[in-house]
Amino acid sequence: MLELRDVTVSYGMIDALKGISLTVGEGEIVALIGANGAGKSTTLMTVSGVAALKSGSIRYGGREISALPDHDIVRLGISQVPEGRRIFPRMTVRENLELGAYSRSRHEMAEDTLRIFEMFPALSDRDSQIGGTLSGGEQQMLAIGRALMSRPRLLLLDEPSLGLAPIIVNRIFKIIRDINQRGTTVLLVEQNAKAALRLANRAYVMETGKIVMEGEASALAHDDRIKEAYLGE
Repeated sequence: MLELRDVTVSYGMIDALKGISLTVGEGEIVALIGANGAGKSTTLMTVSGVAALKSGSIRYGGREISALPDHDIVRLGISQVPEGRRIFPRMTVRENLELGAYSRSRHEMAEDTLRIFEMFPALSDRDSQIGGTLSGGEQQMLAIGRALMSRPRLLLLDEPSLGLAPIIVNRIFKIIRDINQRGTTVLLVEQNAKAALRLANRAYVMETGKIVMEGEASALAHDDRIKEAYLGE
């Protein structure tokens, strides 16, 4: 479904991504793990058209998308949940969801709002509540729900467990698995490497803008180097 080939991205004189290559197959959950500053978030922002490519290729469904504006990438079926949730804090839950479906018809928007409320009952009970007054876990659900309103085939998730209590983290990861089982492919950036490797089919390990390891998630979870560097074992 998604292929990055020799992708380089620079911020000024600094290369944030240094020729990375990765693939995501349809129906997979693929994890990107690594320390802060490794380039994980930049990878997602480059796929979604927020960060500009310096060189390389990004193909989605066999089509080159690296030169497309971000709103066209959303229309093709890619949606991102950014790090830190970034909901619109002064807007209601329903208004946040509707903004996620800006490119779709009013009828489709109404249908999908009901679908998201069925998926996240806590949001249904708070549809007229101001987003900024929700708990951290509820805001994360709202951010995921907003991304799903565009009916993506590929969901980019950036640090969905960030700042959440362990019991809420478990719930969020169950939601991600359920979304995948409903047919949405997932590319997941996550510092909680242990949880990410339990959830994912495959994973890539990033260090300072490069991919240094890749493989089946279950195999990486038992690799001594991964255990020592990322799993605290």
